[in-house]
Amino acid sequence: MAQSVLEQMGVQIDETARKASRAASAVADALEDGGEAARRVAKHGSHAAAELLDDTRKRVQRHPFETVAAAFAAGIAAGAAISRMMRRRPPCNRADAREKDQ
Repeated sequence: MAQSVLEQMGVQIDETARKASRAASAVADALEDGGEAARRVAKHGSHAAAELLDDTRKRVQRHPFETVAAAFAAGIAAGAAISRMMRRRPPCNRADAREKDQ
């Protein structure tokens, strides 16, 4: 009887070891697939960025005045947005801050 329990325990250990090995193999495969996918995405992103840069250079060469005007307008719009955001914030009054501390 004791021997059969030990045999069953040995079988269970062998089965658990096989399952753990399969799980480790599956994890390794998933990590490898994920790494390959990340490399593909990075390569695709690099190519897309290079293409965008080339297109931008060509557009600047073809339409220099429009490009300068667009950049100027974008700067004005950004400055106006920042100015509006700064005006919305209430100014910090030092006297009010001291009263709160006391």
